[in-house]
Amino acid sequence: MPEMLEPVHILLVEDNPHDVEITVRALERGRVKNRLTVARDGQEALDFLYGDEGDGSRPGLILLDLNLPKVDGHEVLKQIKGDPRLRRIPVIVLTASTRDEDVVKSYDLGVNTFISKPVRFEDFVKVVTTIHEYWIYIATLPATVRA
Repeated sequence: MPEMLEPVHILLVEDNPHDVEITVRALERGRVKNRLTVARDGQEALDFLYGDEGDGSRPGLILLDLNLPKVDGHEVLKQIKGDPRLRRIPVIVLTASTRDEDVVKSYDLGVNTFISKPVRFEDFVKVVTTIHEYWIYIATLPATVRA
């Protein structure tokens, strides 16, 4: 695997503590060492992205659940992709939903990838590792995303 030039900050937007734990474990198992920030609802994610929370640094990759309290994932996605300052950040919807309506709406709103969460942990590790390898090592991202 090629060496990263600059670390990419990952924002995980997930309200389910069990899914947060599984995602963190999958990242560790996949040896993903990027900085990770967790937002536990859609409003917390938007506050972080707009600098009201956290240290104001923008993530280079967002893993977004759809079923979130306060502000749902579709609305978060709509705001990210509608904002010229945020729209270049790759957003991967990582959700339990397999509904075609959710897939279509997510792509209509500009999601980069839609992935239904696998049930088995080992499969989830493979998904997280593949996301990391593709978006961090293979894809060419704008410099503003890596900054």
